[in-house]
Amino acid sequence: MLNDPLTLAFIAASFFLAGAVKGAVGMGLPTMSLGLMTLLIEPRMAITLVLIPMMATNAWQVYRAGETLAALKRYAVFATSLMICVALSVWLTFGAPEQLLMGIMGVAILVFVAVNASKWAPHIPAHRDRAAQIIAGTAAGIMGGITSVWAPPMAIYLAARRTQKEEFVRATGLLILLGSLPLAIGYIRQGYMTPQLALIGTALLIPAMLGFALGERARRSLSEQAFRRALLVAFAVMGLNLLRRAVF
Repeated sequence: MLNDPLTLAFIAASFFLAGAVKGAVGMGLPTMSLGLMTLLIEPRMAITLVLIPMMATNAWQVYRAGETLAALKRYAVFATSLMICVALSVWLTFGAPEQLLMGIMGVAILVFVAVNASKWAPHIPAHRDRAAQIIAGTAAGIMGGITSVWAPPMAIYLAARRTQKEEFVRATGLLILLGSLPLAIGYIRQGYMTPQLALIGTALLIPAMLGFALGERARRSLSEQAFRRALLVAFAVMGLNLLRRAVF
């Protein structure tokens, strides 16, 4: 299917939209791109294609946000839990049926929608932060290792710590970048990352970064509330469709 120009054009458009979402709100590139790509291609292939753009856009986001060393120290426990659980979940789910992956991915996207729609998060005091990072990092690692969608536990934790917008963008960029590393290594070792898919994934950096630049600009000028509402509706439709495809 990747030899079909229309399929490739659709995938490129998916990454442009996903990059715009990422630039605007700090996360959502894998959620948006996977939700769209899995309309045409299988989940494993979609996850493989998202790896290089996901790592590159988050590296750029970390660079733009600055204060990387301080953020590394602040979220070291979260990052460690995340990376270990990503590596384990990739290994344990090797060869899982495509229907199961679609179902888990659909649930992950709908949880992402529910978390962002409700904006619910308990308050985590400073003396409970270490335990909270372990719990959230473990949950994000399991979810991310299976689907590459790790936003819900991450968003809940950062909201519970009352993180400001710019710090939220810095933290999500750093943590998703670090979590992407064991995911990419696992997909390479298991043979999912072929030379052809690596080449296409690298080329998809172009629409993803163009969309990211647009989203960054939109973050300062658009109504964040209206944007998020429209975005969550789109994510909900994609999540429900994945669940439908997992069943029949």
